[in-house]
Order: sequence, then C-alpha cells, then structure tokens
Amino acid sequence: MATLDQLEELPWQQDGNEPPRRARPRRQKRGFFSTLVGVVGELMITAGVLLGLFVVWQLWWTDVEAHSYQAEVLQEWDKRENTIEAPPQEGERRTDPPPIPDAVAEGELLGTMYIPRLGDDYRVTIAHGVGLGDVLNEGYIGHYPDSQLPGETGNFATAAHRQSYGAPYREIEQIVVGDSLIVETTDAYLVYEVTDTEIVHPSQVEVIAPVPNEPGVAPTERMITLTTCHPLFSAAERWITYGEFQYWIDKSDGKPAELLEEGR
Repeated sequence: MATLDQLEELPWQQDGNEPPRRARPRRQKRGFFSTLVGVVGELMITAGVLLGLFVVWQLWWTDVEAHSYQAEVLQEWDKRENTIEAPPQEGERRTDPPPIPDAVAEGELLGTMYIPRLGDDYRVTIAHGVGLGDVLNEGYIGHYPDSQLPGETGNFATAAHRQSYGAPYREIEQIVVGDSLIVETTDAYLVYEVTDTEIVHPSQVEVIAPVPNEPGVAPTERMITLTTCHPLFSAAERWITYGEFQYWIDKSDGKPAELLEEGR
C-alpha cells in the first residue's frame, strides 16, 4: 500500500505553482430602465407604508386623543361653580320659556348633549363655533355661530365629525323620529324630540336657517338641527337630523327620565 510520502505531488505543487483560482462570473451592469423600476418600486412601498400609518392615525389615534380630551373637559364642566348637580330623580317637566345660556366666545363651552339612542354613556360637550382646529377636531359638538342658542326661539344648529376626532355623530343614522335629544346647560336640561331626517348637498345651508329650509321666515318654535358628513368616509353629502323642543327641567329639581336607570 502506498504511503502518504509516495503519493505524487498535486499539479500545482510542482515547480512552486500557485493553486488555480476559480474565475468569478462578471456581474452584469443594470440598465437605466431596470434601475428606474427598482427605485420607483421602493418609493411606492415607502409611500404605501406612510399611507397606512396616516390611515391608522386618522381613523384610530385621533379618536383616542379626542376621547381622552373630552373626558377631561367633561370633568371640568361638572366641577364648575355655576354648574348645578341634579339630584338622581325625575324632575318636573316645564313648558314655559327655558333659561337661555349666556353667549360665549368661540371654542368655549355651552353645555353637553345626551342622545339616549346612542347609549347610556353618550354625553358630549358642546362648544361655540364650528372651526376645525379649536372645536370639531377636539371632539366637540360645534354650535353654528349664526344660529340660536339652546332654548332660544329658532334653530339651535350643530355640527360634528362622523369619522375620526372622536366622531360624536358617527352613528347618527341610528337616531329615529321620536327619539330624545337632551341638551344640558349649567342650570337646565332642554329636551328636544326628533321630527325628521334627510340627506342634502353641502351647499344647502338653509337647513340651519332659523326655520330650517325656510330662510327669511321668522321662527315661532324652538328647534334643534344636527349636521354631519354623509356617507361615512366621505364629505359628498350631509346627513341632517331635525328636532323640536318639548320641555325643560330645572337641574335643581332633577333629571329627564331618559337619564335615570328606571327610565331607560
């Protein structure tokens, strides 16, 4: 049997030759068009990620922020010195002229709104004005400045988001004729009853006239109007809910039956 020393030297070990090196295949240079396609593809992926993050922020995070802010505002409203805390009993229904809250500057509170149809915990603050930055995007229900105050003869017209920023009017389609809309001021509950709903074009501003849809006519009744975008995720149209004043309750006397456990 041959020993290790008797084996022939490998070819590249003879005469001190270097071992052969494997030739590497030459990389082909990418053409301009393929490079451009790659860059555009990467940009589209990045844009898609950014768009997805924006959608998450717009549809989810703005709601989180607005709900948190509204919880703080409600606590401040309830702790005001001039805000009466109603006893947990049904108060006397009154049909004489209700107390009218004082006019306030844009962004300041007028009261809160309860909509029993939308849940026992539905309570959203109402601020004067309909500006995006200081009212609607903070999760408030906004009061159209040129419309009447709560309880005044005429049209107490409001607006709120239907998606994002707390979306106080997100489920407005669930509100039906006969439902109660309850506006709380510092010293009274004003109870309105839904009388009608409709869908209009954004240009139909007559819905917030003192007499809805009858501009120029002097009002004789106390009314309320809710306006918001329609359909969801679009501003192509407006969803309108109308209501008429039914009665008011002095907060020192109690609450509307709809806000009490036994009245639900």
